[in-house]
Amino acid sequence: MTADGEERRRHAGSFGAAAAAYAEHRPDYARAAVRWALAPAPGTRVLDLGAGTGKLTATLLDPPGAPGIEVVAVEPDPAMLAELRRAMPAVRALPGSAEAIPLPDASVDAVLAGNALHWFDMAVAGPEIARVLAPGGVLAGLWNLLDDEVGWVAGLARVSGSAAVGPRDTPAAWRAATAGLLRPRAGAAALFGPPERNELPHGQRRTADSLVATLATRAGMLAMPVPEREAATGRIRAYLASRPETARGEFTLPMRTGVLRARRL
Repeated sequence: MTADGEERRRHAGSFGAAAAAYAEHRPDYARAAVRWALAPAPGTRVLDLGAGTGKLTATLLDPPGAPGIEVVAVEPDPAMLAELRRAMPAVRALPGSAEAIPLPDASVDAVLAGNALHWFDMAVAGPEIARVLAPGGVLAGLWNLLDDEVGWVAGLARVSGSAAVGPRDTPAAWRAATAGLLRPRAGAAALFGPPERNELPHGQRRTADSLVATLATRAGMLAMPVPEREAATGRIRAYLASRPETARGEFTLPMRTGVLRARRL
């Protein structure tokens, strides 16, 4: 495994230790973004892949978001999966990964991944996702992004550092990071059609304390040595206390939900 691959594996595996905090503090997804992601799907069977604690699953099951959807969730981390099952006992939730999906061929009409597609080994996961998709099915990744066109949010990104606001967490960075994500590897057959991208407005009600707690669930923060993590959260707290938008009470954290989708060929 390369050094980059080892770091990705370490970061991807860091969430289980903070499963309860992840469930409490991470945002859901904009319903309009979910509707856009599913629009070309030939049916209503949806796989939430890399489902974590079920943030995207819950949005899919919310009637105003996407009515009539039949959802199955697949998650590799036992602690995250346990949290999902606790919160949504009626959901079919299975252990598995993007590289080994425990579903039959052509069994779903859409595969969605919430803040997870970048963790997949697409050389393996791409064919596996194509296998479980029905003809014409949709693959879509969704990411919650900080809207850094808002001045105080841009300042937060600068103060927080890349561990808390990483290379996919703002719109421009997300566009760059996902530009080649669904492109076939050299010599490999194309499995999906040309990808489409969209960004839709979103927001999350936060306090300074809960925003710090949200940023503390980012992979880069979870993988940090404790002294560095405490120093980073101290900087973030001081910044939020200095801003009139965030110093007192609740506020809305301006966000966008970015969507990258493609149809199975």
